Amino acid sequence: MSPAGNELGGATSPYLRQHADNPVHWRQWTPAALAEAAERDVPILLSIGYAACHWCHVMAHESFEDDEVAAAANADFVCIKVDREERPDLDAVYMNATVALTGQGGWPMTCFLTPDGRPFFCGTYYPKPNFLQLLAAVAETWRERRGEVEEASDRIAGELRNMAGGLPGGGPPVRPELCDAAVAAVLRDEDTARGGFGDAPKFPPSALLEALLRHHERTGSPESLATVERTATAMARGGIYDQLAGGFARYSVDAEWVVPHFEKMLYDNALLLRAYAHWARRTGAPLARRVAGETARFLIHDLGADAMFTSSLDADADGVEGLTYAWTPAQLRDVLGDDDGSWAATVFGVTDAGTFEHGTSVLQLLADADDPARLERVRTALRAARSTRPQPGRDDKVVTAWNGLAITALAEAAVALGDPELLDAATGCARAVVDLHVVDGRLRRASLGGRVGESAAILEDHAALATGLLTVHQATGEARWLETGLHLVDVALDHFADPQRDGYWFDTADDAEALVLRPSDPFDGATPSGASLIAEALQLAAHLAPPSRAGRYGAAADATLATAALILERAPRSGGHWLAVAEAAVRGPIQIAVACDPAASELLAAARVLAPGGAIVVGGPVGSSELLTDRDRVRGADAAYVCRGRVCDLPVTTQDELAAALTV
Repeated sequence: MSPAGNELGGATSPYLRQHADNPVHWRQWTPAALAEAAERDVPILLSIGYAACHWCHVMAHESFEDDEVAAAANADFVCIKVDREERPDLDAVYMNATVALTGQGGWPMTCFLTPDGRPFFCGTYYPKPNFLQLLAAVAETWRERRGEVEEASDRIAGELRNMAGGLPGGGPPVRPELCDAAVAAVLRDEDTARGGFGDAPKFPPSALLEALLRHHERTGSPESLATVERTATAMARGGIYDQLAGGFARYSVDAEWVVPHFEKMLYDNALLLRAYAHWARRTGAPLARRVAGETARFLIHDLGADAMFTSSLDADADGVEGLTYAWTPAQLRDVLGDDDGSWAATVFGVTDAGTFEHGTSVLQLLADADDPARLERVRTALRAARSTRPQPGRDDKVVTAWNGLAITALAEAAVALGDPELLDAATGCARAVVDLHVVDGRLRRASLGGRVGESAAILEDHAALATGLLTVHQATGEARWLETGLHLVDVALDHFADPQRDGYWFDTADDAEALVLRPSDPFDGATPSGASLIAEALQLAAHLAPPSRAGRYGAAADATLATAALILERAPRSGGHWLAVAEAAVRGPIQIAVACDPAASELLAAARVLAPGGAIVVGGPVGSSELLTDRDRVRGADAAYVCRGRVCDLPVTTQDELAAALTV
C-alpha cells in the first residue's frame, strides 16, 4: 500500500492545519492511520506539539516543510501529527515515554512507535541534519534488527504501565495540620527577593497563589498573604505581564519576570485571573483590582470568539519572537513625541541597551506612575501603534477544560470587582460550550469555528466545566447550570472513577479509545490535574445537590481528597490546586445561604464578597435552593445561614454579624 497525501486540511485543530501544506504525508491519530502502518509494516513517526510552541514552528520550517525530509519520512513511516491540546491523553502517554527514555520532555515531541502504538524511541526537537540521520537510523533498525525493536517496545510499554499506578494509599488524613505543614513547606521555597519559586525559567504559580490566599483567609497567616503579594506584584509589574493590553505570557525566561516567552495561554490567564480577583476581593489592593480587570478584558477581547474563549496567542509574529511587544526608546519617541516618549521610556524601563534582543526592551511598570492620566494616554497611544505591527497568530481552538476555568474565574471576578459584565461573559461562555460541546449527552474536548471535534472529553474537561457551571449557578440561581453541572459530575463518576480504588481517577473514560496505557496523573502542572479538579467539583456538588444525590458526591469528594495527602505532605508545590481544595475542605467547606430577593439584597452581595475562596454561596427565597430548604427571612429581614460542613450557625441579618460569623 503506497501512502496517500497530507490529510490535515479538514482538522479541527489550527495546529494541525498549519501543517496541511507540508510535503510530509501527515495523518491524524485514527484507527485507519494505525491500520495503514500495520498494512505497510512500517513504524509510526509521531510528532506532537501545539500552535503557540516556538520550537514546534522551528522544526516545522526546518524539516516538515523540506522535500528531502518529507521523502525520507513518507517512504519509511506512517506520519501522524497530534495537537497535544486536543489529545492530552496521547500527549500524556508519549510524554511519559519520552521522559523515561531521555530524562526530559518538551515540545515538539518526536516519537517512533510500532504499528500498534508501542514507543521504542523518543526525543524532542531535532535540527534537520540530525533528524535526517535519525529517520535513516530508525528505518534501518526496523528493517534489519526488528527483534530488538519489538523487545524494546514491549519493555517500554510494560514500564509505562507500571508507572501508571498513581499514588499509593496510606497517606496522612487531610486535616488543618496537614494544610499548615504544606503551606510552611511552600513558603520555605519562596524566592523572597524576586517573587515566585525556583530559578529561571520561572512560571506563574497560579494555583499556589489561590491556595495561599485560602490559607490566609482560614488562618489569618500574614506570611502566606505576603508571599502572594510579593509574587503577584512582581509578575504584574514585570515583562511577563502585558503592560499595554493586559494578560500574562506563559513564563519568564529569567528569574526576575523581565523577559517572557511571549505566548499567551487561556489556561494561564484564567487561573491567574482567579487568583488576582481573590487578592483584590480580600485586600482591595489597587494593583490587584487593575490587573484582574485588565486580564478579564484580555480574555474577552483578545481570546473571545462566539461567546467562548480560544486557546492561545503565538509567541511569534512573522516568525520573530516578541516582534509585536518589544520597544526601543526611539520607537517610543516616534509614537509619542520627545517628551512623552522619554517619560514613557523611564516609566516602562526601556533603555538604549535593552532588556530583550537587538537593543529592544519588554515593557515593565516597576512603580506606579506619578501621573496616572498621562500613563493612560500613553498606553492608549502605544496600543494603537502596536496594533499596526505584525500580530501573533491565534489558536482558535476552543478547549472545554480551559473554558471551564475561564467561566469560574470570570464569575468570581465579577463579584470581586463588582462588574456584572464579567458574569455575563461567564454565563454566555457556559451556554455556548454546553450547547456545542455536549453531543448526545457526552462531552467533547474541543471545537473550531463552531464545528465540534471528534475527540472525547477527558476528566479535566468534565471537572473544570462542572465547577464553572456550578459557580455560575451560585451567581445566577439558574437551575440549568446546576442540572448540567451535576450531570457532568455523574458522567465523571460513572466513566472516570477507578472501580478498584475509592478516590482514584483515570484521565480517560472507560469507553474511550484504548491506548498503550490508560493515563492517570494526579499531580498538578501548568493546569490542575483532572483529579484535583474533580475534587473541587465534587465538593460543590455535595452541597448544591438534592439529598438523594449529595451523599454520593460527598463520599467521593472525601475519598478523592484523601488520595492527595501524600502530595501535600511530600511535594506540596506539585499540588497547588489540591492544597486550595483542601483548604476549603478543612474549613467545612463553608456554605452561606441567604434568604432574600437576590436581585435587591445587600446582604447577599456582602456574603459573596466576604465568602472565602472555595465557599458556597446561594441566595433566593425559601426553598429556591437545597441550602434554602426551610430557611426563610427573619422578622421580615434578609437572613444569612452559615454552615461549616454539616454544622450550622443561627441566622444573621446584618453584614457585621455575617462578617463576625465568618471569622469564627
